[in-house]
Amino acid sequence: MAEEELKMEEGSKKIKLIIIIVAVVVLIAGGGAAYYFLMGDDAPIMASEGEPAVQGEEGVASALVKTGTALYVAMPRPFVFNVPGSNRDRLVEIKVQLMMRGSDNEEQAKMHIPLIEGTLLKTFSTANADDLVTEAGKIAIRDSALKEVQKTMLDVSGNQTVEEVLFIGFVMQ
Repeated sequence: MAEEELKMEEGSKKIKLIIIIVAVVVLIAGGGAAYYFLMGDDAPIMASEGEPAVQGEEGVASALVKTGTALYVAMPRPFVFNVPGSNRDRLVEIKVQLMMRGSDNEEQAKMHIPLIEGTLLKTFSTANADDLVTEAGKIAIRDSALKEVQKTMLDVSGNQTVEEVLFIGFVMQ
């Protein structure tokens, strides 16, 4: 009788183990499926060469799809400078990161950080406090900074290198 109970306990332990293993496999498969469907390819709709890519339901046209992974290079220190305003001068601090594609462009940007910093500071110092208060003014100075950095990098390396100038911190006092 004791042997039968021992065999039953062993049998129930095996069944519990099998149930646990099956449950773990089902959870892993469900997690993998959820990841596949939720985090799947969010690539934009590709357009034929010469046509803009279209994204979203509104059919908003954007530039041709960029190739390569976006890489970011942070400027080592924030830009701190004074800008004149109609009522008073203001102190501005901007933290900047540069976005580019391709490790070659990343290396070029890292190699020329002092030159890029000088170009950005020159561009930022032309700003007006009254303009920087508005979102349009911030966008205008960012676009101007991008154009100047691209022009500088084109002169130095023969490639624009930088795709975006991103403000990751903006404080004006």
